[in-house]
Amino acid sequence: MNDKVHLDHTHVRNLLTAMLRIRRFEEKCFELYTIEKIRGFMHLYDGEEAVSAGVFAALQPRDAIVATYREHGQALARGIGMNMLMAEMYGKLEGCCRGRGGSMHVFDRAARFYGGNAIVGGGLPLAVGIAMADKQLDPGAVTACFFGEGAVDEGSFHESMNLASLWQLPVLFVCENNRYSMGMALERAEAEPDIARKAASYRIGSEAVDGMDVVAVEVAAQRAIAGIRNTGKPYLLECRTYRYRAHSMFDAQLYRGKQEIEAWRKRDPILQLQTWLQQTGMMHEEEIARIEAEIAAEVAAAVAFAEAGTWEPVEELERFTLMDRVPQ
Repeated sequence: MNDKVHLDHTHVRNLLTAMLRIRRFEEKCFELYTIEKIRGFMHLYDGEEAVSAGVFAALQPRDAIVATYREHGQALARGIGMNMLMAEMYGKLEGCCRGRGGSMHVFDRAARFYGGNAIVGGGLPLAVGIAMADKQLDPGAVTACFFGEGAVDEGSFHESMNLASLWQLPVLFVCENNRYSMGMALERAEAEPDIARKAASYRIGSEAVDGMDVVAVEVAAQRAIAGIRNTGKPYLLECRTYRYRAHSMFDAQLYRGKQEIEAWRKRDPILQLQTWLQQTGMMHEEEIARIEAEIAAEVAAAVAFAEAGTWEPVEELERFTLMDRVPQ
């Protein structure tokens, strides 16, 4: 493990807890989806937890977040309550978007969490706009924009990188490179598969980091964010990670084999951190077991909260749409 951040007991406990909360929450979501408690589309983060846990450890409450549709990890790491998030997954009124967003459209204004954006690359221009506003209204604030490597094919990626560089906007572009986009190997889709290098054409600093190592991600994020706050210039961080599960619940995964997935599981970010903590004596098995028990109770409480939640009244279904403004 990298030791360039101050790894005291409280800090490493928080990193481990952050990743375990994401993993256990999504395991429960997977189970609930199979019995149709959660419906619609759902994209799981299993394997990529180190990216959210590491990047969010370096951010401040004043900073803004723009996420993808695989955003449960970012939402939990940002501090959006698990009860509220599970209720949103259920489509209940007590969810952070009154159940209207579901899995793919999590939003929380108080947390400065601006989606959950279902359009591939759709969050990138939003991040540029938010950063432009913050440059005027809250100098020093950073906008962290998460996107997958599939978004690099979109025009919005290039337009956003260009404008962020041209206007010197405080954006941290975080590419969660899980190698397969929706189902196409990166090497088959990109003439230049090194995404960090693409930033150079826009005169944006960048680096690639092991996205399976939470401490390495945090070190890189701390360095990048400090540079953004100091200079106001954007930066790109490519986190090379892997998703164990399918792209979505409807993906047959014919583009990769089980042996490859199992090989990556041996580099699991949670397993790596737990092993290192136990080897160094920073944490013992009993404490890790207590953390697991606390998270299990939190997940169970979130499910109970969502189950007991209420559906939005039928007469309010047109609320927040143009239809509620049409004269009757």
